[in-house]
Amino acid sequence: MREKVAIGLSIAAGLLLTYTLYSMFLVLPDEAMQGAIYRILFFHAPAAIVGMIGYFVALTLSVLYLSSGNFKYDSLAASVIEVSLVFSVVNIVTGSIWARIIWGIWWTWDYRLTSALVCVLIFAGYLMMRKAIEEPTQRARLSSALCIFGCVDVVIVWKSIEWFRNNHPGPVLSIRTGGGTMDPAMEHIFYWNFLALLLIAAALVLVRTRQEATAREIDSLRRLANAI
Repeated sequence: MREKVAIGLSIAAGLLLTYTLYSMFLVLPDEAMQGAIYRILFFHAPAAIVGMIGYFVALTLSVLYLSSGNFKYDSLAASVIEVSLVFSVVNIVTGSIWARIIWGIWWTWDYRLTSALVCVLIFAGYLMMRKAIEEPTQRARLSSALCIFGCVDVVIVWKSIEWFRNNHPGPVLSIRTGGGTMDPAMEHIFYWNFLALLLIAAALVLVRTRQEATAREIDSLRRLANAI
C-alpha cells in the first residue's frame, strides 16, 4: 500500500512539474529587473518552505516519541528530517546561484543566509549523531532533543526575511504580505511548483520510512543474535 501511494504521489508530482516547467520557460516572460534568472525563485523559495514544513513535522513526531516512547515516531522523524535537509540544501544552492548573477558573489554572511546555513548544519549533525549512537533508546532521545532545539533556528530562518533588512529581497508573496509584489501569473505557478515539490518530499519520506523500518528490524535481529 505504501509503495502504491509513493508511486501515485510521484506521478502527480511529475505531471505538476511538467506543467510548471512549461509555464516557467515557455509562457512566463522574463522579470523586468532580474531577467531570466528570476525563474530560480520557483525552486529556491518552495524548497525552503518544504524543508521548514518537514522540520516542524519532525518536531511534532519527536515530541510524540518523548511522550510515548514509540520508536515508529522516531524513525518517521528521522526520515522526514533527511528529506527536509535535502530541500534545505537545494534552497541554499539555488540561492547562491541567484546571488552570483544578481549580486556578483556566491555567498555573503548576512543574517538570513547564515541562519539558513546553521539550520543545515544542525540537522546534518542530527543525522550524523544517529549514525554514531547504536543504543536505540539513547539515540532516539538525543535525536528528539536536537530536533526540538534545531526548530528554534527554523523559526529564525522563517522570520529573518521580515526581521533583517538587507540586499536580500523581502516578502513578495501575497500569503505573507497581504498584498504581494509578485505578478499574479508568476505567483500562481509558484504555488503549483511548491505543491509539486511537496508531493516529491512526501513520496521520498514514504520510501525512507520503509527503509528505516527495515533497518530497525535488521538491528533488532542483530542484537538478538548477539545476545544468543
